Amino acid sequence: MSQVKLVATAGRTTGSSASRRLRAADHIPGVLYGHGMTPLTITVERRELRIALSGAAGVNTVLALEVDGNSYPAVIKELQRHPIKRTVSHIDFLQVGMHEEIIVQVPLRLEGEARAVLDQDGLVDPAVNFIEVTTTPTNMPAELVVDITAMQIGDVIRLGDLTMPAGVTPHGDPDMPVVTALLPALEIPEPEVVEAEEGEEVAEAAAEGEAPAEAPAADTAAE
Repeated sequence: MSQVKLVATAGRTTGSSASRRLRAADHIPGVLYGHGMTPLTITVERRELRIALSGAAGVNTVLALEVDGNSYPAVIKELQRHPIKRTVSHIDFLQVGMHEEIIVQVPLRLEGEARAVLDQDGLVDPAVNFIEVTTTPTNMPAELVVDITAMQIGDVIRLGDLTMPAGVTPHGDPDMPVVTALLPALEIPEPEVVEAEEGEEVAEAAAEGEAPAEAPAADTAAE
C-alpha cells in the first residue's frame, strides 16, 4: 500500500484553551508516537487531513507524516470527536514499520443482491460494520467484501466463512455472525378490550371462586 503525504506542524502549545483556539482556526491538535520515539505534539490542517483520508482506505490510510522535514510512516490510532458536532477534536498518530503487524478495524461491505431473500420480503442484516484484523501496513485492505447473492432466508455468514486477503488474520470467534438473512418480525396486534356484559361478569367471578352477589329472597305463601 502506497503512503499518502500529510504535513503536520510540531511544537503546539498544550492545554484546553490552546486546543480550542487551534480548532477554531480549522487545525486539529494531535500527537505522534510509537517505535520508542519521544511523543511529538503536533497539529494538522482539517482540510488536509480530510483530503489525505478521502481514498478507499479511509481512516486506515497509511500516511507519510511529515514533521519538521522528517517523514514518519504512520496510521491513525485514535480519532476523538466532538460529542454533538462529531467533528474531529483530537487525533493520535502511530508510527509503524511497513512490514510490522498491527491491529486495525477494516470496513465490511456487502456486495450483490439476495433475490431469494427479497422475494420473501426478507432482509439481509449486517451484524457488524467492521472486522478487526491483524495485518501489516503493506497488506492492509481498504475493505472486506462479502457476496450475499446466494443467501436464503435463515442463512448466516460467520466470521470463519470470510475469505481474507493474503497477510490478513481476523480477530474474534469464528462462529460470530457477520451477516444474517431473515424475515422481518411480525407485528402482533394488541387484543381488543371489550366490556363484559353483566352475565359474563358473573361467570368470570364464579370462575375465580368469588361468590356472586345474593339475590333478594322470593316471597313465600306463608308470608
